[in-house]
Amino acid sequence: MQRSFHHISDDRCIFAFGPSSSPVEKAKPGDVIAFTTLDCFSNQITAEDQYVSGIDFSRINPATGPVAIDGAVRGDALKVRVLEIAPGRRGTIVTIPDAGVLGAETKKSTTRICQVRDGSVHFCGITIPARPMIGVIGVASDEETSCGNPGRHGGNLDTTLISTGATLYLPVFRDDGLLALGDVHAVMGDGEACVAACEVPAEVTVRVDLCKGLAPAWPVLETDDAFFILVSDKDLSEAFEEGFSSAVSALAKANDLSWEDAYMLASLVVDAGVSQLVNPRKTIRVRIPKSMMTIGALLEALHMDA
Repeated sequence: MQRSFHHISDDRCIFAFGPSSSPVEKAKPGDVIAFTTLDCFSNQITAEDQYVSGIDFSRINPATGPVAIDGAVRGDALKVRVLEIAPGRRGTIVTIPDAGVLGAETKKSTTRICQVRDGSVHFCGITIPARPMIGVIGVASDEETSCGNPGRHGGNLDTTLISTGATLYLPVFRDDGLLALGDVHAVMGDGEACVAACEVPAEVTVRVDLCKGLAPAWPVLETDDAFFILVSDKDLSEAFEEGFSSAVSALAKANDLSWEDAYMLASLVVDAGVSQLVNPRKTIRVRIPKSMMTIGALLEALHMDA
């Protein structure tokens, strides 16, 4: 089967995932798509004497796209393999009063410009290894959902592991899926404490495919050695409860175990982690080693209609 290459420029972007989304291009399963993305501020901040308070907030968190995936229908899983993330050479990070984990302690807006070069991020004289990642990636949801918010459709997951070599499985809610992505970070710590990371424009290249009839209830991320269930909720405790409930159900089904035995197995092999703590819905992840099951078994166990 012939595969095609598509390029989506950064002037084709959305600020919400939902029924109003219209595709800017159509791709087929197996195609490669390169997305040129703006930073989360739509490239409005270019100097340290500019503050978030002075920019157009209607242009926050743009996602380039969306791209229709031929044959995608509700109930499918859209498989997105991240082939490459090439960040821009200049990144921006800010503080905003009343925003972030320590919002009550943040008294003023501050902007810092970081240089990104030679595989490193240079911040205030400190050199940090770059770890480019995709902050926003998702499909059209049943309701209009701001690109600043994560959910079952993906969106602003801000998960550091969504990086080169990883594969994300997103549930398809609407025909054609309608994939869009953006909000790339040159580096980010888990939690994204101050409400921003090293925000950069970027070129992101992915390969898309479909897993027919295997839409997971929550986004699933695959790395070399593990699967991660990504759950978002306003309440962090409820997010972890949902994540572990999903993991235990999957372990029970994949290994022919009782719920109680699967619960104990989860306590032995499943790891909990935080992706971000600062969006309207927080995002957590639970890690299941690949030795416990296949991706097919996991998607089947997590099917959103199961």
